[in-house]
Amino acid sequence: MKFLFASDSFKGSLSSRRTAELLTLAAQEIFPGCECTSVETADGGEGTTDAVLSAVNGKKIMLPVHGPLGKMTESSYGILSDGRVIMEMASASGLPLVPCSLRDPRCTSSYGTGEMIADALDRGCRDISIAIGGSATNDGGTGCMRALGVRFYDKDGNDLKGCGQDLIKICTIDTSGIHPLIKDASFTIMCDVTNPLCGGNGATYTFGKQKGGTPEILAQLESGMQNYRDIILNRFGINMDEVPGSGAAGGLGAALMVFLNGKLKSGIDTVLDLVRFDQKLDGVSLVVTGEGCTDRQSAFGKVIQGVGMRCKKRNIPAVALVGSIGDGAEDIFNYGIRSIMTTVNSPMPLEEALNRAEELYIKAAIRMFRMIKTGMEL
Repeated sequence: MKFLFASDSFKGSLSSRRTAELLTLAAQEIFPGCECTSVETADGGEGTTDAVLSAVNGKKIMLPVHGPLGKMTESSYGILSDGRVIMEMASASGLPLVPCSLRDPRCTSSYGTGEMIADALDRGCRDISIAIGGSATNDGGTGCMRALGVRFYDKDGNDLKGCGQDLIKICTIDTSGIHPLIKDASFTIMCDVTNPLCGGNGATYTFGKQKGGTPEILAQLESGMQNYRDIILNRFGINMDEVPGSGAAGGLGAALMVFLNGKLKSGIDTVLDLVRFDQKLDGVSLVVTGEGCTDRQSAFGKVIQGVGMRCKKRNIPAVALVGSIGDGAEDIFNYGIRSIMTTVNSPMPLEEALNRAEELYIKAAIRMFRMIKTGMEL
């Protein structure tokens, strides 16, 4: 028997690596002599860079950049052994970097994300994957592009600094000074949302409130985003309202596609490709995946959906060991997951479940492998 363990982290309790360690202990108790392999996974959200670096050889690059409000902050990204890059825009331009009392999407900028990209290019990297969840910004990615040499001018020829409140002022875009190495690089945009740039489902009205936008602020920003959309349409012939995902990360998705020719791809699929997941399936009898809570959202770009689909293509059974099950969890059975088991074994408060996470997990894993062994004997 050869097992492959590929779980997401259980937020607030178990890391992806720890679930694999516990699954190995349980599997070897029930199947003495079995072969256990594992790979850390993430869905493109927080922790993606660390998960990928733990799964494959690589190094973390620490880099001081300008945070969302312009103050210097320490960001990081990963360079894999083959030169590929994995980074999270939230490391440089994420919402947690802005104190709640200072959150105003008119004032925040994605400039630091552009600094990370420029640093990777200058180090010789040409294959860059960028996870764009968790942003503090609504600047259409103009801050990021400014750090890469693009200039945005108002009607008087003033160079705009690239924040949300500047979008309404943009009259012309100058790409003549864009970083020269961009033309030789490929960019993968890790994103699982399909929001357009503008409109009720666009960047501003979908994500702006959580970034500190009041109804009045959101109305101002939407007008600015519409102006930005029109300038892009006139300059490049692309209507970003017709491009799914362009509204992700406050419009950064649009900028990465327009200026860097970035290609949108599912976060979990990008991670699974980076860690060579398909190769790790060779000779595997069963895959065990999991997450903290499985519900109907799990079928939309989450780890267990991505893992399940890869296993389904190879006709390898996959099961999920999860913390809890919510409404619509059964939808995941359409994506290669054969069964779901929970770690919680009786009614208990969430705090207790988190405090007892390891104990509950190992016991549930043993029950799961016993059931699997029983099924083999039928």
